Amino acid sequence: MSIKGWPEQERPREKLLHKGAQLLTDTELLAVILGAGMAGKTAVVLARELLTTLGSLREIVNCSEKEFTAVTGVGPCKYAQFQAAFEIYRRNLEIPLKKQDVFNNVNDTKKYLQAVLRDCQHEKFGLLMLDSQHQLIAFRILFSGTINSAAVYPRELVKQVMKDNAAAVILVHNHPSGVADPSQADINLTSEIRSAMAMIDVSVLDHFVVGDVETVSFAQRGLLS
Repeated sequence: MSIKGWPEQERPREKLLHKGAQLLTDTELLAVILGAGMAGKTAVVLARELLTTLGSLREIVNCSEKEFTAVTGVGPCKYAQFQAAFEIYRRNLEIPLKKQDVFNNVNDTKKYLQAVLRDCQHEKFGLLMLDSQHQLIAFRILFSGTINSAAVYPRELVKQVMKDNAAAVILVHNHPSGVADPSQADINLTSEIRSAMAMIDVSVLDHFVVGDVETVSFAQRGLLS
């Protein structure tokens, strides 16, 4: 039986409209995004197969097109829908940073950075470029590396800061290992970058390290003194 033949209160889309998205199961949420199933499979069945095959919502969002389309009944168009939905989520997290003082909104900043960097398989290093009011100009990922390191050149960072006309910056990198604790190398690099930025009168306000479940702030840990 197709979903249209189900009682209205059991249909994922109608349930969302009447009760809110927060009350839907993971399977029901996926079914709403899928929109429709295929011959012999409802959207709910397809959603359940996606979860069974890939493991969780997180794995579905971060899987490759090849992994996603290995599930019979979903193709590149459905994969594109999921990627677009998550990109909307990421951009929504970015909006407050463009309207508020980023340095004084640490929780919003951490949520945004986790959405962007938490699931990266290789280490990436970037800068939050801020204006004189500490509002976000742009987030630039400037260096990518291996699973446990990325070569970072302060001179290249300075060039990008000057190009963006930033008044202050926040340093950001991820730890693909999942452990967000800063290493001594992270602390030393931060000191080098602060010295380079001081030469062009640009402040380094913080350095965030993004892990799997935690994002660490150097400023909050007293590591910028």
